[in-house]
Amino acid sequence: MAAYMIVNLEVKDREAYEPYKAAMPVLIRKHGGEYLVRGGNCEVLEGDWKPKRLVLFRFPDMESIRALFDDPEYQPWKALRQSVAYTEAVAVEGV
Repeated sequence: MAAYMIVNLEVKDREAYEPYKAAMPVLIRKHGGEYLVRGGNCEVLEGDWKPKRLVLFRFPDMESIRALFDDPEYQPWKALRQSVAYTEAVAVEGV
């Protein structure tokens, strides 16, 4: 079953974030994922959620998302992201 990862980022150092942003497409594809949304205009239609930068991915399944997060190649990039951005992420099964 397809799975989706929804990420909300507040990038605090855009210059330091650029290498992460450039490296991720290869890792996302490595685990069968694809970008559906990568930033762009965002409009809250209901509630008080205040997303900063939304990214939406589609993966073949939840295991593929976990494999990305566990990939040793991803670990230094994850550390970089965590040092320059506040991140909220959720994975959900879908259609």
